[in-house]
Amino acid sequence: MRFNKPIYVTRPLLPPLEELSKSLQDIWDAQWLTNNGAKHKELENELRDYLKVPQLSLFNNGTIALLVAIKALELTGEVITTPFTFAATAHSISWMNLEPVFVDIDPVTMCIDPNRIEEAITPRTSAIMPVHVFGTPCDVKAIAEIAERHNLKVIYDAAHAFGTEIDGTGIGNFGNITMYSFHATKLFNSAEGGALACKSEELKKKIDLLKNFGIKNEEEVIEVGINGKMNELQAAMGLAVLEHVEEERQKRAIIKQTYIENLKDIPGIKLMPDLPGVRSNYQYFAIRIDEEEFGRSRDYVYEELKKYNVFARKYFHPLCSNYECYRHLPSANQKNLPVANRIGNGVLSMPFYGGLSEEDVRTICEILRCINEL
Repeated sequence: MRFNKPIYVTRPLLPPLEELSKSLQDIWDAQWLTNNGAKHKELENELRDYLKVPQLSLFNNGTIALLVAIKALELTGEVITTPFTFAATAHSISWMNLEPVFVDIDPVTMCIDPNRIEEAITPRTSAIMPVHVFGTPCDVKAIAEIAERHNLKVIYDAAHAFGTEIDGTGIGNFGNITMYSFHATKLFNSAEGGALACKSEELKKKIDLLKNFGIKNEEEVIEVGINGKMNELQAAMGLAVLEHVEEERQKRAIIKQTYIENLKDIPGIKLMPDLPGVRSNYQYFAIRIDEEEFGRSRDYVYEELKKYNVFARKYFHPLCSNYECYRHLPSANQKNLPVANRIGNGVLSMPFYGGLSEEDVRTICEILRCINEL
């Protein structure tokens, strides 16, 4: 049952090389490599329409985009966020000399628990930074109500949620700003890259200014900005990949269903929820292993899968709140985050990408069944 070649947790969506080559030829002919070139403008327009957002600004990566979002909204003091996320979420807050305040997560969606947000608000709180975990939307309505009551800004980390919709509304329409990541591991990629979505043209202009050193024109620099621009090579990659995103989604939908059918009767394995009205982007397929019911720990399963050449990922582990650089924070105390710590010790992201065959998935599930029966 061991695979001859490694099966990794993901593989980048790569367009046919000839399609990318044609786009690169346009760049070579124009001799314009960066600074808002033709490919950048085209991709920005295409993605704004695809994501169904009013305004969109492209970035060289999602982390720089988060830094600019914080700067654009002039946040201060504390920002409430989730410990169950990638390092960039908390790090972006800390890099801007703000304090991340961790609150627990919902036991079903694994997103930030709105019921825990309000009790964490202090006079120093300026914003909430929720994460749409594995592409599953946060409770955007509850978060909006809390933010309005307490006059807080909301920056959504939608690194996992490219193309996710709630009742036909693009996920980037909620909160003040939404960040997307276009890293190679994401459903849509530009090798590296990211974007910020917002509602107002005025805020978009400020974001564009901040990502270009604060340069207004050849003779005026009016903001303390940073270099966050996406270059033409990234944009060309993005345009080529975008042509194949829907096909990739359809393939992943089949793979997800194959997983579900073959895992449903294995005790101790819980699957991600399908929320009503949500258009999934099929970014990740994560399972939760109940050690008591399954008979083996998540870490045991993770190591055992490697023997069969299957490389899953303990995602997210460790929690951000358990990083050495955050353990000193009062909000990082494990007693305050029981759900996140329990889920963090049980989640395993399984191989999930369009290049997997249904037979590959069935074999992976059979391996899990064998581990369960050992």
